[in-house]
Amino acid sequence: MTNRPPSEPESSQRTALGFDEFIAILVAFATIGAILFWSLSRRDSSWNFNGVVSPSSTPSRSVQPNQVLPSSTPKVEPNADRNNVLPSAPPEAVVEPTTLSSPSNSTTSSRPVLPSAQVIPTQSSQLQTPVPSSAGLESSVTLSALPLVTPAKQKSIIPPPIAFNDVTNNFWGRPFIDVLSSRGILKGFPDYSFRPNQPVNRAEFAAILQKAFDQDRTKTAIAFQDVPAKFWATPAINQAISAGFLKGYPKKTFKPQQNISRVQVLVALASGLNLKAPTSPNQVLSVYKDAKNIPTYAISKIAAATANGLVVNYPNSQILAPNKAATRTEVAAMIHQALVKRGKLEAIPSQNIVRSRSFSSVSSRTPKPNLKGNLSAENSSQQ
Repeated sequence: MTNRPPSEPESSQRTALGFDEFIAILVAFATIGAILFWSLSRRDSSWNFNGVVSPSSTPSRSVQPNQVLPSSTPKVEPNADRNNVLPSAPPEAVVEPTTLSSPSNSTTSSRPVLPSAQVIPTQSSQLQTPVPSSAGLESSVTLSALPLVTPAKQKSIIPPPIAFNDVTNNFWGRPFIDVLSSRGILKGFPDYSFRPNQPVNRAEFAAILQKAFDQDRTKTAIAFQDVPAKFWATPAINQAISAGFLKGYPKKTFKPQQNISRVQVLVALASGLNLKAPTSPNQVLSVYKDAKNIPTYAISKIAAATANGLVVNYPNSQILAPNKAATRTEVAAMIHQALVKRGKLEAIPSQNIVRSRSFSSVSSRTPKPNLKGNLSAENSSQQ
């Protein structure tokens, strides 16, 4: 009998796993679980894990077509970490509505809501930096714009005064002349002279009034027989008459070439400005040592001019010299004071401006000056 080697046992149809295979499978599952745990821990904490972890025990939440989830608009910080956003999540996640056939199959037919489907930003395509609305944009533009500067009123540019070659720096009337010449009220002669001591005739005075004052005409102009229609000063004379500054003489004469006196200048200014006469004109005029030389028709007007600071006397402020022909400097000074009274110019400090004294300090023993004098018919009729 031949000895035969023992027959090999028949292999089983089910082969048990070896130790190495078991370890390999365990390591694989552990690796997959670690990756899954790490991935889930990096996701947004607001996601709903009920539908993923236990879909059978807890009914999944279905998104209605018009339903807004509580976490649909998360607050995005300006410095949010980019790692909090899943790479697979689009910038604008839109929730697809699930059409339900009946309320009974809502738990079976609706699919679980993915965590990325719950983020519904509606105002910006970038999750990092929110874009402000139109109202916020307008407010930010308004706040960031430069402050508005309210333009001030355009101030009038006054040119420098004319440097007349015959008006020295220490001349008493230069401050008045400079103010009026810089505003074009007074002009010099072609040789750059002013001729401060030259008398002023009535036509020249009317022209100065026209440039100095802009008043409405309240009276009708007079067609004077001695003022031709084409005379150079006819418009100025008509305006001076209409505004109430000047009057004519009898027989419709104006005497344009006649030198105007100081009293006539003051009466014209007081009349044109409608200055109210003081209640005690004699007390006002007592400041002048030659008050008796004031014409009767001019007493109230000179008192009003004195009380309002229109009178300028040089060299002695107490000497009025009413019947003396007014020089160009004296006319300039009185016109300036009239404009100060109208609020058009600022006052100039000058010791030649007559200040009305306080009547309470005047002694009752002070004799009243004799204001009545012999007047010619021509002067008494002209005011």
